[in-house]
Amino acid sequence: MAPVPISSIKIGHIDDVQELRRARPTTIPDRFVRDMAERPSTATPSMHIPVIDLSKLIEGDRDQSHTELSKLAVSCEEWGFFQVVNHGIDKEMLRSIEKVAMEFFMLPLEEKQKYPMAPGTVQGYGQAFVFSENQKLDWCNMLALGVEPLFIRNPKLWPTKPANFSETLEKYSASIRMLCQILLSFIAMSLHMNNDAFNDMFGDAVQAVRMNYYPPCSRPDLVLGLSPHSDGSALTVLQQAEGSSVGLQILKDDNWEPVQPVPNALVINIGDTLEVLTNGKYKSVEHRAVTHKDQDRLSIVTFYAPSYEIELGPLPELINDNRPCMYRKYNHGEYSKHYVTNKLQGKRTLEFAKIQTKLSC
Repeated sequence: MAPVPISSIKIGHIDDVQELRRARPTTIPDRFVRDMAERPSTATPSMHIPVIDLSKLIEGDRDQSHTELSKLAVSCEEWGFFQVVNHGIDKEMLRSIEKVAMEFFMLPLEEKQKYPMAPGTVQGYGQAFVFSENQKLDWCNMLALGVEPLFIRNPKLWPTKPANFSETLEKYSASIRMLCQILLSFIAMSLHMNNDAFNDMFGDAVQAVRMNYYPPCSRPDLVLGLSPHSDGSALTVLQQAEGSSVGLQILKDDNWEPVQPVPNALVINIGDTLEVLTNGKYKSVEHRAVTHKDQDRLSIVTFYAPSYEIELGPLPELINDNRPCMYRKYNHGEYSKHYVTNKLQGKRTLEFAKIQTKLSC
Protein backbone atom coordinates (compact mmCIF):
# COMPACT_ATOMS: atom_id res chain seq x y z
CA MET A 1 0.00 0.00 0.00
CA ALA A 2 1.46 3.35 -1.06
CA PRO A 3 1.60 6.29 1.40
CA VAL A 4 -1.24 8.76 1.01
CA PRO A 5 -1.46 12.51 1.60
CA ILE A 6 -3.13 13.35 4.87
CA SER A 7 -5.81 15.36 3.05
CA SER A 8 -7.28 12.15 1.63
CA ILE A 9 -7.98 10.56 5.03
CA LYS A 10 -11.60 10.74 6.09
CA ILE A 11 -12.18 13.62 8.51
CA GLY A 12 -13.80 11.38 11.11
CA HIS A 13 -10.60 9.29 11.31
CA ILE A 14 -8.02 12.07 11.59
CA ASP A 15 -7.75 11.84 15.38
CA ASP A 16 -7.56 8.05 15.44
CA VAL A 17 -3.87 7.21 15.36
CA GLN A 18 -4.38 3.58 14.35
CA GLU A 19 -6.23 4.74 11.25
CA LEU A 20 -3.51 7.28 10.53
CA ARG A 21 -0.86 4.61 10.87
CA ARG A 22 -2.81 2.28 8.59
CA ALA A 23 -3.04 5.00 5.92
CA ARG A 24 0.73 5.64 6.11
CA PRO A 25 0.51 9.40 5.55
CA THR A 26 3.55 11.10 4.03
CA THR A 27 3.61 13.65 6.86
CA ILE A 28 2.48 13.77 10.47
CA PRO A 29 -0.71 15.88 10.75
CA ASP A 30 -0.08 19.29 12.34
CA ARG A 31 -2.60 18.45 15.06
CA PHE A 32 -0.08 15.94 16.47
CA VAL A 33 3.16 17.85 15.89
CA ARG A 34 4.43 19.36 19.12
CA ASP A 35 6.09 22.73 19.56
CA MET A 36 9.87 22.52 19.75
CA ALA A 37 9.97 22.87 23.55
CA GLU A 38 7.62 19.91 24.01
CA ARG A 39 9.23 17.45 21.62
CA PRO A 40 10.97 14.39 23.07
CA SER A 41 14.74 14.65 23.04
CA THR A 42 17.07 11.88 21.94
CA ALA A 43 16.55 8.88 24.18
CA THR A 44 18.98 8.40 27.07
CA PRO A 45 19.69 5.10 28.81
CA SER A 46 16.61 3.88 30.65
CA MET A 47 16.44 4.68 34.34
CA HIS A 48 15.90 1.97 36.93
CA ILE A 49 13.48 3.44 39.43
CA PRO A 50 13.31 1.81 42.89
CA VAL A 51 11.96 -1.74 43.03
CA ILE A 52 9.90 -2.78 46.06
CA ASP A 53 9.52 -6.48 46.87
CA LEU A 54 6.05 -6.73 48.36
CA SER A 55 6.68 -10.25 49.62
CA LYS A 56 9.43 -8.91 51.92
CA LEU A 57 6.99 -6.41 53.40
CA ILE A 58 4.31 -9.04 53.94
CA GLU A 59 6.24 -12.22 54.68
CA GLY A 60 9.83 -11.13 55.37
CA ASP A 61 11.51 -11.23 58.75
CA ARG A 62 11.69 -8.09 60.85
CA ASP A 63 14.95 -6.84 59.30
CA GLN A 64 13.80 -7.50 55.73
CA SER A 65 10.47 -5.80 56.33
CA HIS A 66 12.11 -2.76 57.96
CA THR A 67 14.62 -2.41 55.10
CA GLU A 68 11.90 -2.66 52.45
CA LEU A 69 9.67 -0.19 54.32
CA SER A 70 12.55 2.31 54.46
CA LYS A 71 13.08 1.81 50.73
CA LEU A 72 9.37 2.43 50.15
CA ALA A 73 9.55 5.70 52.10
CA VAL A 74 12.52 6.90 50.04
CA SER A 75 10.76 5.86 46.81
CA CYS A 76 7.66 7.89 47.67
CA GLU A 77 9.57 10.92 48.95
CA GLU A 78 12.39 11.21 46.43
CA TRP A 79 10.92 9.57 43.32
CA GLY A 80 7.13 9.45 43.54
CA PHE A 81 7.46 6.25 41.50
CA PHE A 82 8.48 2.67 42.16
CA GLN A 83 8.08 -0.76 40.59
CA VAL A 84 6.58 -3.52 42.72
CA VAL A 85 7.53 -7.17 42.29
CA ASN A 86 6.11 -10.28 43.95
CA HIS A 87 2.84 -8.38 44.10
CA GLY A 88 0.68 -11.49 44.20
CA ILE A 89 -1.18 -10.94 40.92
CA ASP A 90 -0.97 -14.05 38.78
CA LYS A 91 1.02 -13.75 35.55
CA GLU A 92 -1.82 -15.39 33.65
CA MET A 93 -4.14 -12.62 34.79
CA LEU A 94 -1.67 -9.98 33.60
CA ARG A 95 -1.44 -11.65 30.20
CA SER A 96 -5.26 -12.07 30.04
CA ILE A 97 -5.99 -8.37 30.50
CA GLU A 98 -3.31 -7.51 27.94
CA LYS A 99 -4.87 -9.96 25.49
CA VAL A 100 -8.43 -8.59 25.72
CA ALA A 101 -7.20 -5.00 25.63
CA MET A 102 -5.16 -5.62 22.48
CA GLU A 103 -8.01 -7.54 20.88
CA PHE A 104 -10.27 -4.55 21.49
CA PHE A 105 -7.83 -2.07 19.94
CA MET A 106 -7.42 -4.33 16.89
CA LEU A 107 -11.17 -4.28 16.16
CA PRO A 108 -12.40 -2.28 13.17
CA LEU A 109 -12.82 1.43 13.92
CA GLU A 110 -16.60 1.19 13.38
CA GLU A 111 -16.84 -1.35 16.22
CA LYS A 112 -14.74 0.73 18.63
CA GLN A 113 -16.74 3.84 17.82
CA LYS A 114 -19.80 2.18 19.39
CA TYR A 115 -18.27 3.28 22.72
CA PRO A 116 -17.50 6.97 22.10
CA MET A 117 -15.86 9.18 24.71
CA ALA A 118 -18.07 12.26 24.88
CA PRO A 119 -16.31 15.65 25.02
CA GLY A 120 -15.52 16.67 28.59
CA THR A 121 -15.74 13.10 29.91
CA VAL A 122 -13.14 10.40 30.55
CA GLN A 123 -15.09 7.22 29.84
CA GLY A 124 -15.27 5.46 26.50
CA TYR A 125 -13.05 5.17 23.44
CA GLY A 126 -11.24 8.13 21.98
CA GLN A 127 -9.01 11.01 23.04
CA ALA A 128 -9.39 12.33 26.59
CA PHE A 129 -8.66 15.84 27.90
CA VAL A 130 -9.31 17.54 24.56
CA PHE A 131 -11.12 20.85 24.90
CA SER A 132 -10.30 22.91 21.80
CA GLU A 133 -9.75 22.51 18.07
CA ASN A 134 -6.26 24.03 18.42
CA GLN A 135 -5.10 21.67 21.14
CA LYS A 136 -2.35 19.21 20.22
CA LEU A 137 -3.42 15.57 20.22
CA ASP A 138 -1.58 12.63 21.76
CA TRP A 139 -0.36 9.76 19.55
CA CYS A 140 -2.55 7.33 21.44
CA ASN A 141 -5.93 5.63 21.36
CA MET A 142 -7.64 5.17 24.71
CA LEU A 143 -10.41 3.16 26.29
CA ALA A 144 -11.30 4.49 29.74
CA LEU A 145 -13.88 2.98 32.08
CA GLY A 146 -15.17 3.60 35.59
CA VAL A 147 -15.00 0.40 37.66
CA GLU A 148 -15.86 1.05 41.34
CA PRO A 149 -18.16 1.99 42.99
CA LEU A 150 -20.81 0.68 40.62
CA PHE A 151 -22.59 4.01 40.26
CA ILE A 152 -19.63 5.49 38.34
CA ARG A 153 -19.89 2.83 35.64
CA ASN A 154 -21.46 3.47 32.28
CA PRO A 155 -22.41 -0.07 31.18
CA LYS A 156 -23.06 1.09 27.61
CA LEU A 157 -19.34 1.86 27.27
CA TRP A 158 -18.11 -1.58 28.33
CA PRO A 159 -17.22 -3.42 25.10
CA THR A 160 -19.05 -6.62 24.19
CA LYS A 161 -16.13 -7.63 21.97
CA PRO A 162 -14.00 -9.51 22.73
CA ALA A 163 -16.64 -11.63 24.46
CA ASN A 164 -14.66 -12.11 27.69
CA PHE A 165 -13.64 -8.45 28.04
CA SER A 166 -15.92 -7.56 30.98
CA GLU A 167 -15.26 -10.76 32.91
CA THR A 168 -11.50 -10.37 32.54
CA LEU A 169 -11.57 -6.71 33.56
CA GLU A 170 -13.71 -7.48 36.63
CA LYS A 171 -11.26 -10.13 37.91
CA TYR A 172 -8.22 -8.00 37.12
CA SER A 173 -9.66 -4.91 38.78
CA ALA A 174 -10.54 -6.81 41.95
CA SER A 175 -6.91 -7.93 42.26
CA ILE A 176 -5.57 -4.44 41.59
CA ARG A 177 -7.97 -3.00 44.17
CA MET A 178 -6.62 -5.35 46.81
CA LEU A 179 -3.05 -4.46 45.83
CA CYS A 180 -3.80 -0.74 46.22
CA GLN A 181 -5.22 -1.32 49.69
CA ILE A 182 -2.14 -3.31 50.71
CA LEU A 183 0.22 -0.68 49.33
CA LEU A 184 -1.66 2.11 51.10
CA SER A 185 -1.29 0.21 54.37
CA PHE A 186 2.48 0.09 54.00
CA ILE A 187 2.65 3.70 52.77
CA ALA A 188 0.80 4.72 55.95
CA MET A 189 3.29 2.71 58.02
CA SER A 190 6.20 4.39 56.21
CA LEU A 191 4.80 7.69 57.53
CA HIS A 192 4.63 6.25 61.08
CA MET A 193 0.84 6.20 60.92
CA ASN A 194 -1.68 3.45 61.69
CA ASN A 195 -1.63 0.99 58.78
CA ASP A 196 -5.40 1.43 58.25
CA ALA A 197 -5.23 5.24 58.18
CA PHE A 198 -5.67 5.78 54.44
CA ASN A 199 -7.97 2.83 53.78
CA ASP A 200 -10.33 3.90 56.59
CA MET A 201 -10.26 7.50 55.39
CA PHE A 202 -10.97 6.71 51.73
CA GLY A 203 -14.40 5.15 52.28
CA ASP A 204 -15.85 3.43 49.20
CA ALA A 205 -12.79 4.14 47.08
CA VAL A 206 -13.10 5.17 43.43
CA GLN A 207 -11.36 2.98 40.87
CA ALA A 208 -11.06 3.55 37.13
CA VAL A 209 -9.05 1.95 34.36
CA ARG A 210 -7.60 3.37 31.17
CA MET A 211 -6.15 1.23 28.41
CA ASN A 212 -3.70 3.03 26.14
CA TYR A 213 -2.55 1.85 22.73
CA TYR A 214 0.38 3.65 21.10
CA PRO A 215 0.93 2.60 17.46
CA PRO A 216 4.39 3.08 15.95
CA CYS A 217 5.01 6.60 14.63
CA SER A 218 7.24 7.40 11.66
CA ARG A 219 8.43 10.57 13.41
CA PRO A 220 8.53 9.85 17.15
CA ASP A 221 10.67 12.95 17.60
CA LEU A 222 7.68 15.17 16.69
CA VAL A 223 4.88 13.72 18.80
CA LEU A 224 4.02 12.63 22.31
CA GLY A 225 2.14 9.48 23.19
CA LEU A 226 0.68 11.14 26.27
CA SER A 227 1.09 14.75 27.39
CA PRO A 228 3.04 15.56 30.59
CA HIS A 229 0.86 15.36 33.68
CA SER A 230 0.57 14.19 37.24
CA ASP A 231 -2.32 11.93 38.25
CA GLY A 232 -5.29 13.09 40.30
CA SER A 233 -5.49 9.73 42.06
CA ALA A 234 -4.03 8.63 45.38
CA LEU A 235 -2.22 5.72 43.72
CA THR A 236 -1.82 4.78 40.07
CA VAL A 237 -0.92 1.25 38.96
CA LEU A 238 0.63 0.92 35.51
CA GLN A 239 0.96 -2.37 33.69
CA GLN A 240 3.14 -2.26 30.58
CA ALA A 241 2.34 -5.09 28.22
CA GLU A 242 4.95 -7.77 27.69
CA GLY A 243 7.11 -6.96 24.67
CA SER A 244 6.05 -3.31 24.44
CA SER A 245 8.54 -0.58 23.64
CA VAL A 246 9.87 1.62 26.44
CA GLY A 247 7.52 4.58 26.56
CA LEU A 248 7.12 5.91 30.11
CA GLN A 249 9.26 8.90 31.06
CA ILE A 250 9.33 10.69 34.40
CA LEU A 251 10.54 14.20 35.18
CA LYS A 252 13.51 13.72 37.50
CA ASP A 253 15.79 16.64 38.40
CA ASP A 254 14.31 18.64 35.49
CA ASN A 255 15.20 15.92 32.97
CA TRP A 256 12.87 13.51 31.20
CA GLU A 257 14.13 10.04 32.08
CA PRO A 258 12.91 6.82 30.35
CA VAL A 259 11.85 4.08 32.75
CA GLN A 260 13.03 0.56 32.01
CA PRO A 261 10.25 -1.94 32.85
CA VAL A 262 11.07 -4.89 35.10
CA PRO A 263 9.44 -8.11 33.77
CA ASN A 264 6.09 -8.83 35.47
CA ALA A 265 6.48 -5.80 37.74
CA LEU A 266 3.81 -3.15 38.11
CA VAL A 267 4.76 0.53 38.13
CA ILE A 268 3.23 2.50 40.99
CA ASN A 269 3.13 6.26 41.24
CA ILE A 270 1.94 8.70 43.86
CA GLY A 271 -1.02 10.85 42.76
CA ASP A 272 -1.97 14.41 43.67
CA THR A 273 -4.29 13.17 46.41
CA LEU A 274 -1.47 11.56 48.41
CA GLU A 275 0.68 14.64 47.89
CA VAL A 276 -2.06 16.72 49.51
CA LEU A 277 -2.68 14.26 52.36
CA THR A 278 1.05 14.04 53.16
CA ASN A 279 1.40 17.84 52.93
CA GLY A 280 3.90 17.51 50.09
CA LYS A 281 6.16 14.97 51.80
CA TYR A 282 5.26 12.35 49.20
CA LYS A 283 4.99 14.05 45.81
CA SER A 284 3.08 13.26 42.65
CA VAL A 285 5.54 13.37 39.78
CA GLU A 286 5.08 14.68 36.28
CA HIS A 287 5.30 11.95 33.65
CA ARG A 288 4.56 11.40 29.97
CA ALA A 289 4.66 8.74 27.26
CA VAL A 290 6.70 8.77 24.07
CA THR A 291 6.35 6.69 20.92
CA HIS A 292 8.62 4.40 18.93
CA LYS A 293 9.28 4.33 15.19
CA ASP A 294 8.82 0.58 14.73
CA GLN A 295 7.23 -0.85 17.88
CA ASP A 296 3.80 -0.37 19.37
CA ARG A 297 3.03 -0.16 23.09
CA LEU A 298 0.08 -1.17 25.24
CA SER A 299 -0.39 -0.03 28.82
CA ILE A 300 -3.18 -0.64 31.31
CA VAL A 301 -3.52 1.99 34.01
CA THR A 302 -5.63 1.81 37.16
CA PHE A 303 -6.43 4.95 39.15
CA TYR A 304 -7.34 4.51 42.82
CA ALA A 305 -8.71 7.41 44.85
CA PRO A 306 -10.95 8.28 47.82
CA SER A 307 -14.72 8.39 47.63
CA TYR A 308 -16.03 11.55 45.98
CA GLU A 309 -17.76 12.56 49.25
CA ILE A 310 -14.54 12.69 51.27
CA GLU A 311 -13.12 16.03 52.42
CA LEU A 312 -9.35 16.05 51.95
CA GLY A 313 -6.53 18.16 53.28
CA PRO A 314 -3.08 17.73 54.81
CA LEU A 315 -3.05 15.35 57.76
CA PRO A 316 -2.37 17.23 61.02
CA GLU A 317 0.53 14.93 61.98
CA LEU A 318 2.36 15.97 58.80
CA ILE A 319 2.12 19.71 59.45
CA ASN A 320 4.89 21.32 61.52
CA ASP A 321 7.23 24.32 61.59
CA ASN A 322 9.53 22.72 59.03
CA ARG A 323 6.62 21.77 56.78
CA PRO A 324 3.83 24.35 57.15
CA CYS A 325 0.40 23.66 55.70
CA MET A 326 0.67 23.72 51.89
CA TYR A 327 -2.86 22.77 50.78
CA ARG A 328 -6.39 23.78 51.67
CA LYS A 329 -9.22 21.42 52.54
CA TYR A 330 -11.53 20.50 49.68
CA ASN A 331 -14.10 17.95 48.56
CA HIS A 332 -12.49 15.18 46.52
CA GLY A 333 -15.40 15.06 44.09
CA GLU A 334 -14.87 18.75 43.30
CA TYR A 335 -11.19 18.13 42.61
CA SER A 336 -11.97 15.13 40.40
CA LYS A 337 -14.35 17.24 38.35
CA HIS A 338 -11.71 19.98 38.09
CA TYR A 339 -9.11 17.42 36.95
CA VAL A 340 -11.16 15.81 34.17
CA THR A 341 -12.39 19.15 32.78
CA ASN A 342 -8.89 20.56 32.20
CA LYS A 343 -6.29 19.52 29.68
CA LEU A 344 -3.14 17.76 30.83
CA GLN A 345 -0.57 20.42 31.70
CA GLY A 346 2.07 19.08 34.04
CA LYS A 347 1.02 19.60 37.65
CA ARG A 348 -1.14 22.63 36.97
CA THR A 349 -4.35 20.96 38.15
CA LEU A 350 -2.90 20.74 41.65
CA GLU A 351 -3.02 24.55 41.85
CA PHE A 352 -6.69 23.89 42.73
CA ALA A 353 -5.61 22.84 46.23
CA LYS A 354 -2.50 24.92 46.90
CA ILE A 355 -2.53 27.61 49.56
CA GLN A 356 -1.17 30.73 47.97
CA THR A 357 -0.65 32.65 51.22
CA LYS A 358 0.69 31.48 54.57
CA LEU A 359 -2.52 30.54 56.33
CA SER A 360 -3.16 27.75 58.78
CA CYS A 361 -5.10 24.72 57.59
